[in-house]
Amino acid sequence: MTIIIFLIILALLILVHEFGHFIVAKKSGIRVDEFGLGFPPKIFSKKWGDTVYTLNALPFGGFVKIFGEDAHAGEISNEDRETSFVYKPKWIKASVLVAGVFMNVVFAWFLISLGFVIGLPASSEYSGFGEVKNTNLVITEVIQDSPANKAGLISGDIILSVSSDNNSLQEKDLDTEKFQEFIINNSESKLVITYQRGTGVPKNVTVTPTLNEVSGKKMIGVSMDEIGTLKLPVHLALAEGVRTTGLLFKQTVVGLSQFIWDSVRLKSDLSQVTGPIGIAHVVGEAKSLGFVYLLTIVALISINLAVINLIPFPALDGGRLLFLLIEAITRREIPPKIVQYSNLLGFVLLILLMIVVTSHDVIKLF
Repeated sequence: MTIIIFLIILALLILVHEFGHFIVAKKSGIRVDEFGLGFPPKIFSKKWGDTVYTLNALPFGGFVKIFGEDAHAGEISNEDRETSFVYKPKWIKASVLVAGVFMNVVFAWFLISLGFVIGLPASSEYSGFGEVKNTNLVITEVIQDSPANKAGLISGDIILSVSSDNNSLQEKDLDTEKFQEFIINNSESKLVITYQRGTGVPKNVTVTPTLNEVSGKKMIGVSMDEIGTLKLPVHLALAEGVRTTGLLFKQTVVGLSQFIWDSVRLKSDLSQVTGPIGIAHVVGEAKSLGFVYLLTIVALISINLAVINLIPFPALDGGRLLFLLIEAITRREIPPKIVQYSNLLGFVLLILLMIVVTSHDVIKLF
């Protein structure tokens, strides 16, 4: 079921992205030859206007074929020139290219806003349009290979109680500070933690604290926060959705920029990167926590897809935008073969990176 949900999410996000290119191209008078749902082989097709709409067998997203997106092999008629991407002003080309990114951001905003209408998890320290209610002590991060990680705890788990041989701390008394103090004061004992995942039945795990060499204190390897539900009316949800989407977009740009800079200096940490298998695993965890968590994860993936596509690298929208910028500055067209070979090389490198990241994801599963 997790794989099916992941494929549906992937298809939806790619379709949203491609629809952005499609609708702006259409509105700009550019001919779109095909809008495909999934990838060939073709199952069904129907032509409306100048565009063939196809349903294809491989359900991994979609694509658009924009007339003139690649240079024409020979001379074309004046009528075709009017509907060709390559003969449009550069600002229109840029608009078509950036439209996919824009749609991914808008889609993320819609999902986050919907989450606030339903009731989205928020920190008790939130100060904004509404009030956070029904707070619980929730795990926000689990360190890899830590006692908590080995015990099976994950982000989003609600802590209901913690006990040692001689002491216990119940839900009504739990907060971040008291939980940390309990761990330190009972670090010589095995601790029994009762937690709840999503709407599931409470479960117990046994955790033995280990010494943190940096702080010199015993720890179980989790970060925690007091998190409740923030539910807003539609108009406030839309406003808070804008703020939250902007914040997440900024954080994603900063994080990706730092990773690229570390890669240039050969200091990058591959564990920071997640491929399809890792994302599917995250989707599965979010699904187990509840629908609103799944909405948040899909929004985050959509924002990441938008930011990655803005990277000025061949085969990505950002690479095509870079070529446009170079042409605008030099006032000369880049030879089509250079563009084609650059995009081909970029595509191959991206596939190789995906293979490496996916292999790393598989290794982490064992």
